[in-house]
Amino acid sequence: MLETFGILNIWAYALGALIIVMIPGPNTLFVLKTSIVDGRRAGFTAAAGVFTGDAVLVFLAYLGIAALVLAHPEVFFWLKILGAAYLAWLGGKAIHATFFAKKAEKAEGESEVVVKKSRSLVKVYRNALALSLTNPKSILFYVSFFVQFIDPAFDNPAISYTILALILECFSMAWMTLLITAGADLLKFFGRRPSVAKLGNTAMGSMFLLFASKLALDA
Repeated sequence: MLETFGILNIWAYALGALIIVMIPGPNTLFVLKTSIVDGRRAGFTAAAGVFTGDAVLVFLAYLGIAALVLAHPEVFFWLKILGAAYLAWLGGKAIHATFFAKKAEKAEGESEVVVKKSRSLVKVYRNALALSLTNPKSILFYVSFFVQFIDPAFDNPAISYTILALILECFSMAWMTLLITAGADLLKFFGRRPSVAKLGNTAMGSMFLLFASKLALDA
């Protein structure tokens, strides 16, 4: 079907991309947490930040930045340390807010328990973008995964690369939309159950710390 554009085994790629998108990671966790704490609009803003970061990484991978990173291990090492530090900061901030931030005032009959007020959308976008960009493994993934489905004989691989990237982003957008919708419903649930909300925020903060530890140990 897409062989004309230099793409091989599109159905195998689609299945692999779908599985990869649905595997829990820092980006999806951040989007889910944001939608639970700050609502659906903030969740979509966080998703936009992740998509922007992914698009930048895909473009950098195509330009050959992945090869440059592999050729200079010290660059890859410090990128991983930076990513781990940022994840640890997000995790610590979530746990701190759970136990030390004042409860939010009720708005329109619903309470947002862990935060005093919703963060600005600009800040949400910036945090999501930073989280996406500080994952150097993504660049290597895009190269190693995409190349398996691109015909080396095709004379314009940029077209193949772009189509594969768009398919992956569409899957990611659909999955995150589902998470955001679920998160908005969870916001209402947690708003009526402060103790459960604290437990959920602590669990999410702990997961960020676990991701940070794994990234640092792998460095």
